[in-house]
Amino acid sequence: MQTTDPQLRGKVAIVTGAGRGIGKAIACAYSREGAAVCCAARTVPEIDATVQDIMASGGQGLAVPTDVTQLTAVQEMVRVTVETFGGLDILVINAGVSGKERPVEDSDPEAWRTTLEVNLLGAYYCAQAAIPVLKQRGAGKIITVGSGVGHRGLAGRSDYACSKAALWMLTRVLAQELWPYHISVNELIPGPVVTSIAGSQAVQRQGVFAIESEWVKTPEEMVPLALFLGTQPPIGPTAQSFSLMRRDA
Repeated sequence: MQTTDPQLRGKVAIVTGAGRGIGKAIACAYSREGAAVCCAARTVPEIDATVQDIMASGGQGLAVPTDVTQLTAVQEMVRVTVETFGGLDILVINAGVSGKERPVEDSDPEAWRTTLEVNLLGAYYCAQAAIPVLKQRGAGKIITVGSGVGHRGLAGRSDYACSKAALWMLTRVLAQELWPYHISVNELIPGPVVTSIAGSQAVQRQGVFAIESEWVKTPEEMVPLALFLGTQPPIGPTAQSFSLMRRDA
């Protein structure tokens, strides 16, 4: 039961990759805190299910099928959100792919390109489409979901590491450009999270996530940090990377 005033009452959010995992957890949490949420992803049954969960809890949700690598689809996502809810206050850029685990020498150029298109170009499209409507509100939040791999690299994961490194740079440049408009732009680094993309927790603990004392999280354990970033004042932290990894990201 909600015992305090919802922190996001009257706000409108878009969450990409909202059909499962981290995106779904954030979308549902923002709704519980009073936001109207556009849930965007390519897989229609998944975002429909997220919206059903939101509405079953008394929230406002909208499912918009969106391929973030298609500019026109992203623009339509923003247009429909504004038309339905009257504006936009928060953009969570979460949609992404993990890429192929191969050394550069043996990598597939097309798979490498796809990872960059989703993780970087898709983020650019989302930000570019959202900025005009965020400016109209007089303030706003853009939250990019990054990775520690984008800060420190990882052998065999060049496509993912490079895409997330570039996303972190895009985050900082956006923050510099949008500071005069009271639009903050920050990166959220989840660290290892049990998702359908990453595989089972048992597999993760035996593989790349098997780092001593590392915290392997559920998507719901991302929620407090996502709420923190979504509820900061108009003149608050920006161009910052907030990490839930136990080691230096």
